Amino acid sequence: MKIVFMGTPDFGIPSVEKLIEKGYEISAVVTAPDKERGRGKKVTPTPIKEFAIDKDIINFSPISLRDKNFIEQLHKINPDLFITAAFRILPREVYTIPKYGSINLHGSLLPKYRGAAPIQWAIINGETETGLTTFLLEDKVDTGNIILQEIISIEPEDNFGTLYEKMKYIGAKLLVTTVELIEKGNIKYLKQDDTLATPAPKITKEICRINWSKSANEIHNLVRGLSPHPAAFFEYNGKIFKVYKTKVVDTECESNVPNSSLVNNILLQDRIIQTKKELLVQTIKGTLQLIELQPEGRKRITTEEFLRGYSLI
Repeated sequence: MKIVFMGTPDFGIPSVEKLIEKGYEISAVVTAPDKERGRGKKVTPTPIKEFAIDKDIINFSPISLRDKNFIEQLHKINPDLFITAAFRILPREVYTIPKYGSINLHGSLLPKYRGAAPIQWAIINGETETGLTTFLLEDKVDTGNIILQEIISIEPEDNFGTLYEKMKYIGAKLLVTTVELIEKGNIKYLKQDDTLATPAPKITKEICRINWSKSANEIHNLVRGLSPHPAAFFEYNGKIFKVYKTKVVDTECESNVPNSSLVNNILLQDRIIQTKKELLVQTIKGTLQLIELQPEGRKRITTEEFLRGYSLI
């Protein structure tokens, strides 16, 4: 079976490795164009492209997925199957090329969390379980018939980074099983119930901004869902502080400071409890302990280290 794999981050690498291990032919890899990354703004390829180069796999990095030359190259491969994982939306003229169509590995239990950031939103919304889904691509994003699903527990200590790592390896196994079923023609498709759909939109800067007028539990889940990247943050005295780890100390204590002062971070200091080793914030409901943070222009540190040279009071 000739497979073309399409992805950008390292999420798909274990899947490609597992497919190769099982004897499947990865005829090509499609990914995003090289771009400036990191503080040095060095132009580098995507993780998937680096993997493809290392394994001597043909790779394409089209600016537009509707580029005629790119589509012609895909036709020349004469593929049996396209697989996407953490990639762009494929136009119909692309996803209909292969003999068996195109499938996607998605980081949620569809139809829940359709969109670009399903792993993050499951944590932000306080879910205790999520999962992975393989499904057929259709015109509307994340709406195709389901092939397989696997449930994954979200542990209390999980953040985006730890859950992402677990899911990319579990997803590899699920994807191989899916391809085996497609090859054998032994699939029972499940139509998605659109009435149960929930959104998982792209993470923006404003989503990352901590709104202190929310409860300690809500802010804690926001921090977990955005750690280690891009990270939740708050502004204080003109500086940005990223927050990577927190702990809910209590869930009932209510602050008597007006809500508006929290939303705008004007009187945040009135909600701060600071000792030599601890930094806590009284939210609208509950108290939140800040455990790891990053002051603007500095490296990520523990709160204890932060308090040796800084103060928010």
